[in-house]
Amino acid sequence: MDVYEDPATWAPERPRPKGQLAVRFVLTVLYTPVQIVLWLVALAAFLVVGLATEIITVFSTSYEQGLFKAMDRVLDPLAKWPSWCVSWPELRHEGDAAYYRARVEKKVGRWTKRASVPRKAGKPRPPVECAIPLRDYRGVGGAYVAQVALAQGWELRPTDVRKEVRLWWSAAS
Repeated sequence: MDVYEDPATWAPERPRPKGQLAVRFVLTVLYTPVQIVLWLVALAAFLVVGLATEIITVFSTSYEQGLFKAMDRVLDPLAKWPSWCVSWPELRHEGDAAYYRARVEKKVGRWTKRASVPRKAGKPRPPVECAIPLRDYRGVGGAYVAQVALAQGWELRPTDVRKEVRLWWSAAS
């Protein structure tokens, strides 16, 4: 945490009202099947377009790259939950600091395990950057994420703590 940052932004978020969480959970349950169907329809559309234009891709690599970029732009947002969605564990454990501490330790530990794997020849480099979303640390605050991450060898990156904490694996340099 840099000295110019407001320490209040690194504190735990206030627990949300149970009624509001219950409404968001019901909306999430209703929205998730729609999101899955939209993702499948978009994937099917890209597969149909890709198969129909296979002849063009033989002659033009830029068309293929453009198709992949368009597919990423459409499918990636559909694969992520909106920020208003609430999962069952979030509904049950809202305000439970011990649950969020365990969640942060598990998430940072998983990223540490991935980043600390030695690089093998011919394989892609292990990830050196990660982002821990607010949904994983809202009950303990960004300061706890920073504390756990620094203890495991991560460095903080410029970040908006109200959305996520960005980390960089310092052993990668």
